Amino acid sequence: MPRLAGLATAVPDHVITQAEAREGARRVFAARPALFERMAPIYETAGIDTRRSAVPLDWYFAPHDWHDRSTVFLDTALDLLEDAARRCLDEAGIGAGQVDAIVTICSTGIATPGLDARLMERLPFRPDTVRLPVFGLGCAGGVLGLARAAALSRALNGTVLLLVVELCGPTFRRSDLTKSNVVATALFGDGAAAVLIRPEDGVPALGPTGEHRWPGTLDVMGWSVETDGLGVIFSRDIPTLVRNDMRPAAEGFLARHGLGLADLSGFVFHPGGTKVVEALRDAFDLPDAAMTAERAVLRRYGNMSAVTVLFVLAEKRRQMAGRWLLSALGPGFCAGFTVLDCG
Repeated sequence: MPRLAGLATAVPDHVITQAEAREGARRVFAARPALFERMAPIYETAGIDTRRSAVPLDWYFAPHDWHDRSTVFLDTALDLLEDAARRCLDEAGIGAGQVDAIVTICSTGIATPGLDARLMERLPFRPDTVRLPVFGLGCAGGVLGLARAAALSRALNGTVLLLVVELCGPTFRRSDLTKSNVVATALFGDGAAAVLIRPEDGVPALGPTGEHRWPGTLDVMGWSVETDGLGVIFSRDIPTLVRNDMRPAAEGFLARHGLGLADLSGFVFHPGGTKVVEALRDAFDLPDAAMTAERAVLRRYGNMSAVTVLFVLAEKRRQMAGRWLLSALGPGFCAGFTVLDCG
């Protein structure tokens, strides 16, 4: 099975406290004070102390168009990916020229040429390096990115570098005075991660992967394309869906690979928010202690979309033994699964 040979994370320099986010949002939503004050308790209950931002707080108070957002995205995303990629390759003890393929996951910005091609101008990857850019997986992108990278490593019998970056902050639109946008200001942050996967024996090994999409749920999570940027779609039903439907989907995935929940030593979840963390805990009958790393990452960095689960993996990986299930939820509405065998 392909082996996870390196993992590194990166965040931008700007730090925004939850109190600063709350007061900044109160200023932006001044035209709808009743709505904001009704939603304001979410800043206290989100389980977030700080998050990292690609831009300073004042940036959010001015109007921005697609060009402004794209400029921030390209500059910051590329810097973060370069940082994470360099440290990931260093941990694995290989050079960029030994990478056979790059899988890039992002749903918060677009670039053509892609981020992978632009990174190849900064690091000495080979000209024949295979590139696979993936857009649209949202918060599920970290887990499903691992799945795609592992599949590509098997297909090529080669070394694959997975790059994941999400800049949720610069997608904020001050013209969007909706409940979903209030929730977004309380939850989302920016970050990046890089994972190196090699076609060799050893641990941790990437085992079975899969996903599950629930029909009739396209409106649960995602983006709407607006004139000045991307509009957030975020259903209040997500925690209920997780609590009721996540475990059967996970059990079905495991059963297809001859496994059950009893075969697992633990879980690595994407902590989408406090209510989602609690719903996952309840769905799988886990003690609070099982979610310590998820809560810690959420508290320090907020929800960084696809990147977040890889931050949780970075927190847990040195203590992991046995078989672990990585899982995240994303637009579709879907769940992604990857089994990591840690020996």
